[in-house]
Amino acid sequence: MTITTTPLLADGAEQDQEVRFFDRELSWLSFNERVLLQSCLPHNPVGEQLQFISISSTNLDEFYMVRLAGLYQLESRGYHHIPQSEERLDSSIAQIENRAGALFDSQQKRLEDVLSRLADEGCELLVPENLTDAEKEWLEAFFDEHILPVLSPITLDPTHPFPFIQNKGKGLLLEMTTSSEKHRLAVILISDKLSRFVRLPGQAVRMVPIEQVILRFVNRLYTGFEVKQSAMFRVLRDSEIEIDDEADDLVSQFEDALKRRRRGNVVLLSLSSELSRPTMRLLQKEMALSASQIKIAGGFVGLGDFADFVALLPKRLHYPPYSPRFPQRIVDYKGDCFAAIRNKDIIVHHPFESFDVVVRFLEQAADDSNVLAIRQTLYRTSPHSPIVRALVKAAENGKSVVALIELKARFDEENNIQLARILERAGVQVAYGLIDLKVHSKLSHVVRQENDTLVSYTHCGTGNYHPITAKIYTDLSFFTCDQQICDDVRQIFNYLTSYITPEKLNKVIISPKLSAKWLHEKIDAEMDFAKAGKPASIWLKVNAVVDKDIIGHMYRASEAGVSIDLIVRGICCLRPGIAGLSENIRVKSIVGRYLEHGRIYAFGNGETFGEKATQVYIASADIMPRNLYRRVESYIPLENPTVRQQVLKQIIGAQNHDRRDSWMLTADGSYVKMDSGDDSLSAHDYFMQNPSLSGLGSLSVKAEQPAHKASR
Repeated sequence: MTITTTPLLADGAEQDQEVRFFDRELSWLSFNERVLLQSCLPHNPVGEQLQFISISSTNLDEFYMVRLAGLYQLESRGYHHIPQSEERLDSSIAQIENRAGALFDSQQKRLEDVLSRLADEGCELLVPENLTDAEKEWLEAFFDEHILPVLSPITLDPTHPFPFIQNKGKGLLLEMTTSSEKHRLAVILISDKLSRFVRLPGQAVRMVPIEQVILRFVNRLYTGFEVKQSAMFRVLRDSEIEIDDEADDLVSQFEDALKRRRRGNVVLLSLSSELSRPTMRLLQKEMALSASQIKIAGGFVGLGDFADFVALLPKRLHYPPYSPRFPQRIVDYKGDCFAAIRNKDIIVHHPFESFDVVVRFLEQAADDSNVLAIRQTLYRTSPHSPIVRALVKAAENGKSVVALIELKARFDEENNIQLARILERAGVQVAYGLIDLKVHSKLSHVVRQENDTLVSYTHCGTGNYHPITAKIYTDLSFFTCDQQICDDVRQIFNYLTSYITPEKLNKVIISPKLSAKWLHEKIDAEMDFAKAGKPASIWLKVNAVVDKDIIGHMYRASEAGVSIDLIVRGICCLRPGIAGLSENIRVKSIVGRYLEHGRIYAFGNGETFGEKATQVYIASADIMPRNLYRRVESYIPLENPTVRQQVLKQIIGAQNHDRRDSWMLTADGSYVKMDSGDDSLSAHDYFMQNPSLSGLGSLSVKAEQPAHKASR
């Protein structure tokens, strides 16, 4: 059976060269469709299928709160066309709403199917009416003790207007009558502190949704009323933050903005079932919604909550457990990260290799009396992270510690404000980067006294310093004491803390100053090789390809004969496979057990790709305008032969050979699932089974090349 996503273009437009770019928002929805379709694939355990549904729902929430919310804002401000585009705003919104609505409906259908399969496995989601008498008694006692005291019902009348419902707020709407036939509309808000599901006693996983429990015992709240109709509801609000560039106190500005976010305009009201017409009109009026902003689920709302259900499922319904490796080369040096890095550069591939090595690097720096200074960027992490504890300890040990915290990391702003205060109390010098640029680079810089010399060590990553996401995101961590790279990183930190623009960097490329020009030059060089009859190739792995200028340059390279392979997890506005435009460009997306997040930029440089001349960089940046022009990003060259071989032969090799989790992008914007049979290779399985070359150390196992089956 061929699995294909919905095309991004209308029928008959697949060979139309005039359509040079796919729509950004539709392409994002297509990615989330691929995430949802993971719940259909038989090689994914049923518990993981439910997890993919939950992830897809959470992603769609963010799409409404940020992307669609932005379009609604433009509409409210009187725009008729999307800025820097000829597209009509109203038609674009309608098209995106339709596609998002179809995804919403598909999530409901997939949930119904997966819940049925889970029931066959003895893991049931039940309604109170189907419980035994003893279970009903237990549920009643549970309701009285754990749920009832938290509920605050609101009956709507002239003295009790419609309540404010915060972003992601949920609850029950009840249409009721009394014995005198008087109609009432009531709202029961459900606190986020209450679990969405109540687990029944016993070893089996048998759950009752909290909304069903409340409905069962609603007479405890409304004695003498009869519920005629009811629906669970959930509200999503505009969650974009606007910050005054002239703000004197950035932390206070963000705290105020976070409060405003909770009161942003409603962008979506989802209901488990339809209510009476008068009630629907009331909801539409009270929340200032268009009809298209109200979705009737016909089942459950807030499917992201099913992550709680997933966590309770037995292990047999999940992927087999996996324990990440710790690089043997660091073990060979008795855990001394500095000695191992002095010996040779090392690259660590998360989550297949443990993030503990990054933590160990900073903990050792905090404890080492010879370490004088630590500089660290923090984009997304938690206040309780071991990274934060290491920085606090380092400051308490008298070292000079600078932490660059990006307050503008979306949906992590609150965490980062709390984080900043913890670090400042410990004596860490906290900086918030640059007002007009978001700091997205992932860098650590350690200065150590060795004999009479100051030696620097640097960690450069593609992912965030977050120990939780490091277990589910595929990322790369590069450690080096190459003094030219270390000097570049030092200059970057000075730029971030003092606005001292680097005059000349040795090897590292940064945004926004250099990266766009650098990418153009790299593409131009490959075009020149192609015109000279030499091998010419580009291989990029990123999360998104959006920038039209860079895409246009790749089209010209394709026409010149450059072979271009793109592995793009999410949004891709580039149209591959169009004769005379992009016939030499191939695009695939890998969606599997782990979230692809690492960025790799590789250029053949006039020889067969993968040979000694091939240039390889890892980066924090995708190919998006924000990464090229509105963020501080870093691109790090990999020059050590073992590190390059690991990336070229192992990582790129496995990504190229992967079929189990791969989707190929076609000219009409649909993605076609590649072979996912038992004999097809999964890059994630390959990485779990094969130790990384640069961390191999004393291990004598030779890493297998990914040219054949990697069993799951």
